[in-house]
Amino acid sequence: MGRIPSYLRYLKDIYQYTENISATALAKELGLGEVQVRKDLGAVSGAGKPKIGYNVGQLIVSLETFLASGNNSRVVIAGAGKLGRALLDYGGFGDYGLEIAAAFDTAVKNEEKSKNGKPVLPMEKFRSFCEENNIKIGIITVPAKSAQEVCDIFVESGIKGIWCFAPCVLSVPPEVTVQYENMALSLAYLKKRV
Repeated sequence: MGRIPSYLRYLKDIYQYTENISATALAKELGLGEVQVRKDLGAVSGAGKPKIGYNVGQLIVSLETFLASGNNSRVVIAGAGKLGRALLDYGGFGDYGLEIAAAFDTAVKNEEKSKNGKPVLPMEKFRSFCEENNIKIGIITVPAKSAQEVCDIFVESGIKGIWCFAPCVLSVPPEVTVQYENMALSLAYLKKRV
């Protein structure tokens, strides 16, 4: 999954100049193993043609379809402070078939818009928004003391995947997956490496 956006970016860059590309050439350009590239592309779009490779246009469509597949591509954020709003307006999630649909915050009383025009809504509208939009993934960017309460609202609203930026451990049912992001720990790790 992590390599697919790299393939897609490169192929879009060469699309107007190249009709076909081999897995070997793609691997060389991206500094990856040829066998890995063949496996990745085979899983997404089938095998290339011998001595021709993959049609670049068709491969782009296959990769974009793969990234956008599934019903869980829309995501919400609870916590519309600086971090939450930065994530809301970050365009790079689209490379992975994800769209940050809205942010919610208890400090917001009336609907607002982010710098890029995305909705920032009162927390009271969270459950109805998730239900109306079939949201299954949520991001927590609230302080640690509020994270479990927000997590409980997520679970009650049908969220099945949580990306948590709060420095805490959440209690969730077994069917809910949590990915923790500890930026301080990551920075401390880098400090030890230099």
